[in-house]
Amino acid sequence: MATAPQLSVVIPAFNEEARVLQSLELIAPYLQASGLAYEVIVVDDGSSDSTAALVREAAAANSHVRALELKPNQGKGRAVAEGVLASRGELVLVSDTDFSSPIEEMSKLQAAIDAGADIAIGSRAKRGAREKEQPIHRVLMGKTFNLMVQAVALPGLWDTQCGFKLYKGKVAREVFSKLRTDGFAFDVEALLRARRAGYRVAEVPVVWRHSAPTRILPFRHSAQMVRDLVRIRFMP
Repeated sequence: MATAPQLSVVIPAFNEEARVLQSLELIAPYLQASGLAYEVIVVDDGSSDSTAALVREAAAANSHVRALELKPNQGKGRAVAEGVLASRGELVLVSDTDFSSPIEEMSKLQAAIDAGADIAIGSRAKRGAREKEQPIHRVLMGKTFNLMVQAVALPGLWDTQCGFKLYKGKVAREVFSKLRTDGFAFDVEALLRARRAGYRVAEVPVVWRHSAPTRILPFRHSAQMVRDLVRIRFMP
């Protein structure tokens, strides 16, 4: 069996034919220059466009890229969980396809891991963060949900939903092996399980640039996330 990489990058993708290859090309120079042995796992979540085919082609052309396909569409949480469970890295970076938080911001998360954290989460809410071009309705949605998360499940964490998180590999695989939330609120469950297990979570301010289009439908997904949050709070 090949030697395990030092870093696994897990990217969930749903109908991302317009930007998935661009994102892979964008992060490659940084990963190559990092000196880390790495793998990039792109999890196609039952896309109806050509995302899966494009990722298969990228994997065939680049030994660092691995393609994983789920059918039918199962939700972002499930896509991330399957990608994490397929990972082999000593560190696991989970990022949205658009890399709204640039790959270069990983160094900040890695510094927090080196300082003793088990999980380092990118934050748009901590002092020092820079959030650019985010539509006002998305800002208000995020702040409202984060206040609810603070009150119900994770006091002290101000931005659980930023799609840029670095885990120690063993911690990630342990936490996501138990994940039951398939939708957008999966981060809350993962972090709550990590805290209950005694793992240290560091919140790190990062740069975040809004990237359109978004897969979140404000009314539909907000209601679903609230329901999931209540359910997560009372999970064993």
